[in-house]
Amino acid sequence: MTISISIIQMDISFGDPKTNFSVAEQKIKEACLDKPDIIVLPELWTTGYDLKRLNEISDKNAQKTISFLQKIALDYHVHLIGGSIANQKTDGIYNTLIIINNRGEVVHTYDKLHLFQLMDEHIYLQSGNTNGLFSLDNHHFAGMICYDIRFPEWIRTHTTKGAEALFIVAQWPLPRLAHWRSLLIARAIENQCYVIACNRSGTDPNNVFAGHSMIIDPWGEVIIEAGEGTEIVFGNIELEKVKEVRKMIPIFADRKPSYYS
Repeated sequence: MTISISIIQMDISFGDPKTNFSVAEQKIKEACLDKPDIIVLPELWTTGYDLKRLNEISDKNAQKTISFLQKIALDYHVHLIGGSIANQKTDGIYNTLIIINNRGEVVHTYDKLHLFQLMDEHIYLQSGNTNGLFSLDNHHFAGMICYDIRFPEWIRTHTTKGAEALFIVAQWPLPRLAHWRSLLIARAIENQCYVIACNRSGTDPNNVFAGHSMIIDPWGEVIIEAGEGTEIVFGNIELEKVKEVRKMIPIFADRKPSYYS
Protein backbone atom coordinates (compact mmCIF):
# COMPACT_ATOMS: atom_id res chain seq x y z
CA MET A 1 0.00 0.00 0.00
CA THR A 2 1.30 3.43 -0.97
CA ILE A 3 0.97 6.21 1.60
CA SER A 4 1.55 9.74 0.35
CA ILE A 5 3.02 12.31 2.70
CA SER A 6 3.45 16.09 2.61
CA ILE A 7 5.93 17.71 4.99
CA ILE A 8 5.45 21.38 5.82
CA GLN A 9 8.90 22.91 6.23
CA MET A 10 7.94 26.41 7.37
CA ASP A 11 9.51 29.42 9.02
CA ILE A 12 8.02 30.15 12.44
CA SER A 13 7.37 33.63 13.81
CA PHE A 14 8.99 33.95 17.22
CA GLY A 15 6.34 34.12 19.94
CA ASP A 16 3.51 34.93 17.51
CA PRO A 17 0.84 32.19 17.48
CA LYS A 18 -1.64 34.26 15.44
CA THR A 19 0.79 34.60 12.53
CA ASN A 20 1.90 30.99 12.79
CA PHE A 21 -1.65 29.62 12.65
CA SER A 22 -2.29 31.72 9.55
CA VAL A 23 0.90 30.58 7.81
CA ALA A 24 0.31 26.94 8.73
CA GLU A 25 -3.23 27.06 7.37
CA GLN A 26 -2.02 28.47 4.06
CA LYS A 27 0.81 25.93 3.77
CA ILE A 28 -1.54 23.05 4.55
CA LYS A 29 -3.93 24.25 1.83
CA GLU A 30 -1.02 24.26 -0.61
CA ALA A 31 0.05 20.79 0.49
CA CYS A 32 -3.47 19.45 -0.01
CA LEU A 33 -3.24 20.19 -3.74
CA ASP A 34 -1.15 17.00 -3.94
CA LYS A 35 -3.88 15.08 -2.09
CA PRO A 36 -1.60 13.52 0.53
CA ASP A 37 -2.76 10.88 2.97
CA ILE A 38 -0.70 12.46 5.77
CA ILE A 39 0.55 16.00 6.43
CA VAL A 40 3.37 16.71 8.91
CA LEU A 41 4.07 19.98 10.76
CA PRO A 42 7.26 20.90 12.69
CA GLU A 43 8.07 21.20 16.38
CA LEU A 44 6.68 24.13 18.43
CA TRP A 45 5.20 25.63 15.29
CA THR A 46 2.72 27.88 17.10
CA THR A 47 5.23 29.73 19.31
CA GLY A 48 8.76 28.92 18.25
CA TYR A 49 11.34 28.81 21.03
CA ASP A 50 10.05 31.89 22.84
CA LEU A 51 10.29 29.85 26.03
CA LYS A 52 10.37 32.77 28.44
CA ARG A 53 6.86 33.84 27.36
CA LEU A 54 5.23 30.41 27.26
CA ASN A 55 3.02 31.22 30.25
CA GLU A 56 1.42 33.90 28.05
CA ILE A 57 1.41 32.28 24.61
CA SER A 58 1.11 28.51 25.17
CA ASP A 59 -2.13 26.73 24.32
CA LYS A 60 -4.16 25.71 27.39
CA ASN A 61 -4.72 21.96 27.15
CA ALA A 62 -3.90 22.27 23.44
CA GLN A 63 -7.54 23.11 22.77
CA LYS A 64 -7.05 25.85 20.16
CA THR A 65 -4.55 23.75 18.23
CA ILE A 66 -6.64 20.60 18.37
CA SER A 67 -9.73 22.46 17.11
CA PHE A 68 -7.69 24.00 14.30
CA LEU A 69 -6.25 20.63 13.24
CA GLN A 70 -9.59 18.83 13.53
CA LYS A 71 -11.24 21.29 11.14
CA ILE A 72 -8.46 20.87 8.59
CA ALA A 73 -8.55 17.08 8.89
CA LEU A 74 -12.28 17.04 8.20
CA ASP A 75 -12.20 19.68 5.46
CA TYR A 76 -9.46 17.92 3.50
CA HIS A 77 -9.95 14.33 4.71
CA VAL A 78 -6.28 14.09 5.67
CA HIS A 79 -4.37 12.63 8.61
CA LEU A 80 -2.27 15.18 10.49
CA ILE A 81 0.96 14.65 12.36
CA GLY A 82 0.19 18.02 13.86
CA GLY A 83 3.69 18.96 14.86
CA SER A 84 4.28 19.81 18.49
CA ILE A 85 3.09 22.79 20.48
CA ALA A 86 3.61 24.40 23.87
CA ASN A 87 0.74 22.79 25.77
CA GLN A 88 -0.21 24.35 29.11
CA LYS A 89 -1.53 21.76 31.55
CA THR A 90 -2.35 22.13 35.23
CA ASP A 91 1.11 20.94 36.31
CA GLY A 92 3.17 22.89 33.78
CA ILE A 93 3.91 23.35 30.10
CA TYR A 94 4.74 20.40 27.86
CA ASN A 95 6.10 20.10 24.33
CA THR A 96 3.23 18.01 22.93
CA LEU A 97 2.97 16.19 19.61
CA ILE A 98 -0.63 15.88 18.37
CA ILE A 99 -1.95 13.22 15.96
CA ILE A 100 -5.36 13.79 14.31
CA ASN A 101 -6.90 11.29 11.90
CA ASN A 102 -8.88 12.13 8.78
CA ARG A 103 -12.13 11.81 10.73
CA GLY A 104 -11.06 14.64 13.02
CA GLU A 105 -10.35 12.36 15.98
CA VAL A 106 -7.43 12.87 18.35
CA VAL A 107 -5.53 9.61 17.88
CA HIS A 108 -2.66 10.28 20.25
CA THR A 109 -0.64 12.95 22.02
CA TYR A 110 2.97 12.52 23.03
CA ASP A 111 4.80 14.83 25.45
CA LYS A 112 8.49 15.16 24.64
CA LEU A 113 10.46 12.90 26.95
CA HIS A 114 14.01 14.18 26.45
CA LEU A 115 14.35 17.90 27.16
CA PHE A 116 17.22 19.69 25.42
CA GLN A 117 19.25 21.56 28.03
CA LEU A 118 21.31 23.43 25.42
CA MET A 119 18.15 25.39 24.52
CA ASP A 120 16.89 25.64 28.15
CA GLU A 121 13.93 23.30 27.62
CA HIS A 122 14.49 21.78 31.07
CA ILE A 123 13.93 25.19 32.67
CA TYR A 124 10.62 26.02 31.01
CA LEU A 125 9.08 22.66 30.07
CA GLN A 126 8.01 19.49 31.83
CA SER A 127 9.23 16.09 30.64
CA GLY A 128 6.58 13.68 29.38
CA ASN A 129 5.92 10.15 30.62
CA THR A 130 4.10 8.46 27.72
CA ASN A 131 5.29 6.79 24.51
CA GLY A 132 4.85 7.91 20.92
CA LEU A 133 3.04 4.87 19.52
CA PHE A 134 -0.09 5.39 17.42
CA SER A 135 -2.00 3.87 14.51
CA LEU A 136 -3.55 5.32 11.37
CA ASP A 137 -5.61 3.14 9.02
CA ASN A 138 -4.42 0.07 10.95
CA HIS A 139 -0.75 0.90 10.31
CA HIS A 140 1.53 1.20 13.32
CA PHE A 141 3.71 4.29 13.65
CA ALA A 142 5.54 6.31 16.28
CA GLY A 143 6.06 10.02 16.79
CA MET A 144 9.17 11.63 18.25
CA ILE A 145 10.33 15.20 18.87
CA CYS A 146 13.74 16.53 17.82
CA TYR A 147 16.26 15.64 20.59
CA ASP A 148 14.57 12.23 20.98
CA ILE A 149 16.47 10.98 17.92
CA ARG A 150 19.72 11.05 19.93
CA PHE A 151 18.34 8.23 22.11
CA PRO A 152 18.32 5.06 19.99
CA GLU A 153 17.08 2.95 22.90
CA TRP A 154 13.93 5.11 23.05
CA ILE A 155 13.33 4.70 19.34
CA ARG A 156 13.89 0.93 19.56
CA THR A 157 11.26 0.73 22.33
CA HIS A 158 8.73 1.71 19.67
CA THR A 159 9.90 -0.40 16.74
CA THR A 160 10.02 -3.56 18.85
CA LYS A 161 6.33 -2.89 19.53
CA GLY A 162 5.47 -2.76 15.84
CA ALA A 163 6.15 0.77 14.57
CA GLU A 164 6.98 0.64 10.85
CA ALA A 165 7.55 4.36 10.38
CA LEU A 166 8.86 7.10 12.64
CA PHE A 167 7.54 10.63 12.33
CA ILE A 168 10.03 13.16 13.68
CA VAL A 169 9.14 16.83 14.21
CA ALA A 170 11.93 19.25 15.00
CA GLN A 171 13.52 22.65 15.28
CA TRP A 172 17.06 21.49 14.50
CA PRO A 173 19.75 24.19 14.14
CA LEU A 174 21.93 24.54 11.05
CA PRO A 175 25.31 24.10 12.81
CA ARG A 176 24.36 20.49 13.59
CA LEU A 177 22.90 19.64 10.17
CA ALA A 178 25.38 16.77 9.73
CA HIS A 179 24.12 15.25 12.99
CA TRP A 180 20.50 15.62 11.84
CA ARG A 181 21.12 13.74 8.62
CA SER A 182 23.35 11.07 10.14
CA LEU A 183 21.09 10.34 13.11
CA LEU A 184 17.95 10.09 10.99
CA ILE A 185 19.58 7.75 8.49
CA ALA A 186 21.00 5.62 11.32
CA ARG A 187 17.59 5.37 13.00
CA ALA A 188 16.08 4.16 9.71
CA ILE A 189 18.80 1.55 9.11
CA GLU A 190 18.99 0.14 12.63
CA ASN A 191 15.20 -0.07 12.97
CA GLN A 192 14.52 -1.11 9.36
CA CYS A 193 11.72 1.40 9.11
CA TYR A 194 10.76 4.58 7.30
CA VAL A 195 11.74 7.89 8.88
CA ILE A 196 9.68 10.94 7.99
CA ALA A 197 11.34 14.03 9.46
CA CYS A 198 9.91 17.54 9.47
CA ASN A 199 12.27 20.33 10.46
CA ARG A 200 11.58 24.07 10.41
CA SER A 201 13.27 26.67 8.23
CA GLY A 202 14.27 30.24 9.01
CA THR A 203 15.70 31.91 12.10
CA ASP A 204 14.82 33.11 15.58
CA PRO A 205 16.75 35.56 17.80
CA ASN A 206 19.17 32.83 18.83
CA ASN A 207 19.36 30.27 16.02
CA VAL A 208 19.47 29.56 12.31
CA PHE A 209 17.55 26.38 11.52
CA ALA A 210 18.62 23.63 9.16
CA GLY A 211 15.53 22.66 7.20
CA HIS A 212 16.44 19.48 5.30
CA SER A 213 13.19 17.72 6.09
CA MET A 214 13.30 14.28 4.52
CA ILE A 215 11.83 10.85 3.96
CA ILE A 216 14.18 7.89 4.40
CA ASP A 217 13.43 4.27 3.53
CA PRO A 218 14.19 1.15 5.64
CA TRP A 219 17.57 0.68 3.88
CA GLY A 220 18.61 4.18 4.93
CA GLU A 221 18.20 5.59 1.42
CA VAL A 222 16.95 9.18 1.28
CA ILE A 223 13.82 9.23 -0.91
CA ILE A 224 13.44 13.01 -0.89
CA GLU A 225 15.10 15.86 1.00
CA ALA A 226 14.38 19.56 1.26
CA GLY A 227 16.92 22.37 1.23
CA GLU A 228 17.23 24.98 3.97
CA GLY A 229 14.36 27.24 2.92
CA THR A 230 10.59 27.15 3.26
CA GLU A 231 9.06 24.41 1.13
CA ILE A 232 6.59 21.56 1.03
CA VAL A 233 8.15 18.12 0.60
CA PHE A 234 5.98 15.44 -1.01
CA GLY A 235 6.81 11.75 -1.18
CA ASN A 236 5.46 8.21 -0.91
CA ILE A 237 6.22 5.30 1.38
CA GLU A 238 5.48 1.60 0.82
CA LEU A 239 5.11 -0.22 4.13
CA GLU A 240 5.52 -3.61 2.45
CA LYS A 241 9.17 -2.66 2.06
CA VAL A 242 9.54 -2.65 5.86
CA LYS A 243 8.46 -6.29 6.00
CA GLU A 244 10.79 -7.20 3.13
CA VAL A 245 13.85 -5.60 4.73
CA ARG A 246 13.11 -7.05 8.16
CA LYS A 247 12.76 -10.51 6.60
CA MET A 248 16.01 -10.19 4.62
CA ILE A 249 18.11 -9.13 7.64
CA PRO A 250 16.14 -10.37 10.67
CA ILE A 251 17.59 -8.12 13.36
CA PHE A 252 14.43 -8.17 15.47
CA ALA A 253 14.43 -11.97 15.60
CA ASP A 254 18.18 -11.99 16.32
CA ARG A 255 18.09 -9.54 19.22
CA LYS A 256 19.38 -10.70 22.65
CA PRO A 257 17.62 -8.19 24.95
CA SER A 258 18.47 -10.15 28.12
CA TYR A 259 22.11 -9.06 27.60
CA TYR A 260 21.36 -5.38 26.99
CA SER A 261 20.56 -4.10 30.45
